[in-house]
Parts: sequence; structure tokens; C-alpha cells
Amino acid sequence: MANVTIMDHPLIQHKLGIMRRKTTSTKEFRDLVSEVAMLICYEATRNLPLHDIEIETPLCQTTVKEIEGKKLCIVPILRAGLHMADGMLILIPNAKVGHVGLYRDEKTLEPVEYFCKLPSDAADREIFVVDPMLATGGSAVAAINLLKKRGITKIHFLCLIAAPEGVERLTKEHPDVDVFIGNLDERLNENGYILPGLGDAGDRIYGTK
Repeated sequence: MANVTIMDHPLIQHKLGIMRRKTTSTKEFRDLVSEVAMLICYEATRNLPLHDIEIETPLCQTTVKEIEGKKLCIVPILRAGLHMADGMLILIPNAKVGHVGLYRDEKTLEPVEYFCKLPSDAADREIFVVDPMLATGGSAVAAINLLKKRGITKIHFLCLIAAPEGVERLTKEHPDVDVFIGNLDERLNENGYILPGLGDAGDRIYGTK
């Protein structure tokens, strides 16, 4: 899986370990989602194109590097992806933000679209789709399908944890999308939840059940 990057940074693994604990508070869990997303974003933006510009320092003129075009867009899958976007915006504050709303049908485990709002120039931008969990892969695939139907081609997917089943489906259906994963977990259970996982990310972020 040449387009899949699984993080091995100690800070990411440490913070995910805290998130997995059922005793972790809502506030701490929410903060950690943003922090881990920021760390994954650092790796996911490694290959952004740069160009040279001339500037003046307090002492002299010089040539520095700048991200070419500056056209980045973060697209969280609602609702759990929102706090991942918050963390990423710390690193790339000028990025635009779109939103894709999907919920999982508990019988079929397939996603149902209820909302999609993107910047008008999204097709010209480097898009980072974010969702804490890549379980069955249904939501990620559906979100990327929506983007591609709108002419968007430069797409990356970021998640905190993933199941092998979801990674396989996403890479099979969208082999052109780069995937960045905080940790690859063991498997899905009979209800489509990741094991060992960290529970329902949306519920843990917002304190709902």
C-alpha cells in the first residue's frame, strides 16, 4: 500500500494511548483529537510544493521558501472530524474549510449523506478529508466520491485510527488518494466498530451517548 502512511511517532502513540482509556474525560479527549490531528497533518503536508520568493529581513534581502499557491482546504466529515480540523488549522491557519455530513445506517453500516458545503474554488485546492475513525471505510469512500463528483482530484485522507478492512476498501476504491493513519488497529467487531479502538469518537468528543 504505497499511498498509505502509518504513523510511528512516539507522541502520536502516547496521545492515542491516553485517548483509548475509558476514564479519559471529554475535555481531555477533545483536546487530544486536535493535538494528534496536528501531528498527523505535519506529516501529511510534507510533500506540498514550494517556490522561492524574495523578502527583506531586518538585515538584508534574501530568498526564502513558500508553499506554492497556498491553496489548501480541510474537509472534516461531520461531526467527529471537526476537532481534527481545529488542530490542523493551528498549522495551516489560512486553509479554507468545507464540510461533509454523513451518518451511518446502523442496519447496513453504510453512510447516508445529509450535508455537503465546499469552497467555490475547491477543485483548485489540495483537499484534506479528515475523520477520526476509518472503520468499514464507508464514510471515507462516500465523502471522497462526493468530492470527485465536484471535480476535485487532489485529495488526502487523514484519520486517528483505522481498521484493516477500512484501509483495504478505501485504497481499493480510491487508489489515487494518499492515506495518513495515526495507528492501524486489529480489526472490526460484529457491529462494525474498531478493536481495540477508542469507542465512538463523536460521543466522546461531545459527551453524548
